[in-house]
Amino acid sequence: MEHSLKTSEERNFSEDVSYDNMESIASEKSHKRQVQTERHIQKDSIEKSIQDILDVLEPEAQRLQKTPHRVAQSYEEFFKGYTQSPEQIVGSALYDSPTEEMVLLCDIPFTSHCEHHMIPIIGFIHIGYIPDGKIIGASKLARFVDCFAYRLQLQERLTVEIATVLEQILVPKGVATYAIAEHFCISRRGVKKAGTKLITRHFSGMFRTDSSLRAEFLDSIPR
Repeated sequence: MEHSLKTSEERNFSEDVSYDNMESIASEKSHKRQVQTERHIQKDSIEKSIQDILDVLEPEAQRLQKTPHRVAQSYEEFFKGYTQSPEQIVGSALYDSPTEEMVLLCDIPFTSHCEHHMIPIIGFIHIGYIPDGKIIGASKLARFVDCFAYRLQLQERLTVEIATVLEQILVPKGVATYAIAEHFCISRRGVKKAGTKLITRHFSGMFRTDSSLRAEFLDSIPR
């Protein structure tokens, strides 16, 4: 799969984000979000809020009578990650591993919404891990992506949250995540730089300590 932005892997690894700090932030955020999985999206409240917005933009517009209901239904889908938890997703899909080599799932598409402007983030994420006795059903990796993407998000946090939950559930020797996405808050508003994409990545365990393993992961993912 071709992506329009050239990556900057030539930069020193030390120039990446502080992973210890990001892991701490992601862990705290994940805990708060998992508490939220006990509730459903309150569509009635969303409908009322959308109606208030429409009353400002186009007061008494008859053609917009059903819009608040439609938007509430859309939000229920866009933000369904708040009603999901990784533990529920994985179920019993952990298996004895026949390999100690890297397991890699590429080009997982995702759609999220920027927590600053509530407009779309659309892209792909690649997930790799080194088993330590256990593997996980491949479809569960894609479901983890959806669980965290279908929320108000920062791509920087999304990359870490997916890796962190895989570390907690699978306890592998290392996890690598790499995301590339278009942010409509950049391409459709503000600076309006169409085609611009943001790249974020996260490495833990062996991927973090072994530069050759990081290079193998980065060379294996489609770009």
